[in-house]
Amino acid sequence: DADAEAVPAAATDRYAAPRPDIVPRSVWLGDAARAQPAPRYDDEVVAVFVHHTDTPNGYDCADVPAILRGVYQGQTGARDWDDIGYNFVVDRCGTVYEGRAGGIDRPVTGAHTQGFNHRTTGIAALGTYTAGVPVPDELTDAIAAVAAWKLGETGTDPRAKVALVSSNGLSRYAAGATAMLPAVAGHDDGYQTSCPGAALSARLADIRDTAARLQGRA
Repeated sequence: DADAEAVPAAATDRYAAPRPDIVPRSVWLGDAARAQPAPRYDDEVVAVFVHHTDTPNGYDCADVPAILRGVYQGQTGARDWDDIGYNFVVDRCGTVYEGRAGGIDRPVTGAHTQGFNHRTTGIAALGTYTAGVPVPDELTDAIAAVAAWKLGETGTDPRAKVALVSSNGLSRYAAGATAMLPAVAGHDDGYQTSCPGAALSARLADIRDTAARLQGRA
């Protein structure tokens, strides 16, 4: 039905948000990259999961590339993952870094939320944001900018709930079950964890509202 097809296309165009500035992984990873299999892709992105990296907070933002190399080496070394799990990492100064390989503009399948890596993007806040820890506005604004852009490509309202199918029974949902989750979700919405920390979780509503405004929604 041509009319049915036109509606989501129009919504996508209407609520598209600009891509924020993103530091390519080649800048922070350089020749520390390990050999890895080819990236995997989904058809689209309809949700984002927000994480924290559980690393120290008192960093100088000039040192972030080195810190990210450490995160990458921990995940690909000690954990034996094929790449860093997060699609994007945001620092406390509001700089966005490309994480997992495969192309900033493409729906790369991440390794960030067990059971819900498909049709989602993982955005990690660099640091530890447990209860009582200050959460910089620069960080939440940058997360919102990435969320608005990635969700805008499918016309998804950051304040909405979306249907996601669990691929792994070790998540909060049985494999094959359809879960209605926030389009901007915390890691703990899909998996039993304290990530992204109580302080950052408390800012998710603000992030959703900011992302919606960036998409031009009332």
